[in-house]
Amino acid sequence: MKILTKWLRSYLPGLSVDDAQLAEDLTLRGIAVEGIYDLGPDNGSLYEMDITTNRVDAMNHYGIAREAAAIYGLPLPELAFPIPEPRAGGQPFSVKIEAEDACGRFTARILRDVTIGESRDWFAGAEVATYFALLEQKKISNAVDATNFAWLAMGQPTHVFDLDKLEGGIVVRRARKGERLKTLDGVERVLDADDLVIADHKKALGLAGVMGGWDTMITPDTKNVLVEAAWFDPMVVRQTARRHSLHTDASHRFERGADFNAAPVASAIVSAILLANGGSIEGELVDARVPAAEARTALRKPVALALSEVQRILGTTIDEEGITAATVESVLAALGCGLAPAVRQTLGQNSWEVTLPSWRLDLEREIDLIEEVARVYGYNRFANTLPEFGGGVRALPWAEKEATARSTLLAAGFHEAISSTFCSATEGALTAPQPGLVVPLGNPLSEEAGVLRPSLVPGMLTMIAGNLNRDVNDVRLFEMGTVFAGTTDKVDERPTLAFGAVGALPQESALHSGRAFDFFDVKGVVEQVVSRFETRGIYFDRFPADAGLTPQWLHPYRSSRVVADGLTVGWFGQLHPREAAARKIKDAVLLGEIYLDRLYKLPLRRPIAREVSRYQPVRRDFSLVLHESIHWEKIDSAMAGLQIPELAEWRVREVFRDARLGAQEYALLLGATFQAPDRTLREEELQKFQAQVVEAVGKAGARLRV
Repeated sequence: MKILTKWLRSYLPGLSVDDAQLAEDLTLRGIAVEGIYDLGPDNGSLYEMDITTNRVDAMNHYGIAREAAAIYGLPLPELAFPIPEPRAGGQPFSVKIEAEDACGRFTARILRDVTIGESRDWFAGAEVATYFALLEQKKISNAVDATNFAWLAMGQPTHVFDLDKLEGGIVVRRARKGERLKTLDGVERVLDADDLVIADHKKALGLAGVMGGWDTMITPDTKNVLVEAAWFDPMVVRQTARRHSLHTDASHRFERGADFNAAPVASAIVSAILLANGGSIEGELVDARVPAAEARTALRKPVALALSEVQRILGTTIDEEGITAATVESVLAALGCGLAPAVRQTLGQNSWEVTLPSWRLDLEREIDLIEEVARVYGYNRFANTLPEFGGGVRALPWAEKEATARSTLLAAGFHEAISSTFCSATEGALTAPQPGLVVPLGNPLSEEAGVLRPSLVPGMLTMIAGNLNRDVNDVRLFEMGTVFAGTTDKVDERPTLAFGAVGALPQESALHSGRAFDFFDVKGVVEQVVSRFETRGIYFDRFPADAGLTPQWLHPYRSSRVVADGLTVGWFGQLHPREAAARKIKDAVLLGEIYLDRLYKLPLRRPIAREVSRYQPVRRDFSLVLHESIHWEKIDSAMAGLQIPELAEWRVREVFRDARLGAQEYALLLGATFQAPDRTLREEELQKFQAQVVEAVGKAGARLRV
């Protein structure tokens, strides 16, 4: 945003530092000046400011003047705007707030016999034409200029209605579903039942806090005006603006929390500018308030603050006297806080009950006030000291397991990446392991970041699509992070691992160079990760496509579930064609997700090293015949169950089918290696071992081929 030093100095005539020093001092206090442009000797400088979203109070000239006054210890006069006394007569104007959860305050002032035309400078120091020209703010008419001047001066959005086009009084209510409103941008909008509108007794007049309506806008023929200044709930304004894809100067400020007490002052500003061209005020200012909204903004409970806690947290300063009670009082008073001696004895001496200013909704706790003291006092005035060491560094209980999973994926050729903690509601519903447990954000930055991610899959797909769109055709990524489930009141967090691959295998692989990454490669990666943990058994399966149990983001026929010790620990497979088309991905994307919270419950598999035997190994081959229904896993388990210490290894040497075999049978050549660590095996021992092998595989359903 743009700020004029000429305007700032009109509030602080005693400001003695030059514009460059002022910019540096403001920046050191968190009110960042990113650029300074000289406007000439008579006009000062133009600041390009970068104000963080929590400091809406500083998004105007008076707010920054307040910061400068606090820094230099200067008095800051209150904003006061002389307007004529209201003329006698007239009925009080009707204002009713029906949506009390969304509108906390609404002020209305009637101006009669105004002249709509060019703005005039209406009191000493308020050079509307000069300020607007230096800010490159276009002058339109005194009605529009007045509302623009109000938010530039003090950050409070306002609006003016053509009074003669109103039918009855003002009602602040929710819109009726399907109700139509043509806004000032000329667009006719169909309203939602959750939209907050300002209406008269028959129709909607504007979207509250966002944009006014076409039918009641000010024209050159307007003679009677209703000046509105109000306070609206930030969340309601944000949701309405997002629904209608509108971002205005008004919504920008209301969404971040306007000053509950600013409405009467802003109304006076607008009225003064309009009345400079003639006209009069009819009746007193109508000021409708909602006590509940006022209690949570302007009348918040005082916060207890102790000097000892300020000194403990902030530490040593380069000044000998350090942070004193006078320092705390001067800083907080300059920022608009009220300080009274603390009544509670537990706080000790030099403690206060601090009343919070209505324009600083970001101040809530004692630590917030301590931060304000440090900020205004100057971070550069604190001594460089190291924090005290409170004890040894302890790794998290699952740190070794996390490192093992990470190193396994890195060794498999994957690169670690980090994605956003947020995703869209649509992506959340698609990838959530359990439906209905997606956690929405209270004040999301955008629709694409409206919920806490219930899965790492949305972020993984975004990163893969981003690489493909930039002509990176061979992608292998993984992410280890936290996912969230539950409700707004109770959020559960758990660690998860996601990985994705597309394109060809690495060129350095001589065996598979140039071959595309496929389903079985992903299965191998999953096996590598899970096999690092001790399990009684691991198996892979899938459900019928029409069962509805496979995650929606996976291809129903090219996906699998991985189960360890009876628990589902993950899913993997090919991305569903529907999701690939939605993201404009033409290549086959293989990806998966492993639930680390379940995997971490298993102990890590510890490698066991055996001394290499110096004695000759002996290999025996067994030609077996099996029915098609008997898989290798059964033979493998039978061999493992022998528990012969001298059985060093067994593996499949060959599989073949022959017409001479029985129907639905196949032959398997099983190779077994026997070796003792301390002797050469004798023939009678080998004969005994062979008999045990034949007996074991026979029980598994195999027979020797003759």
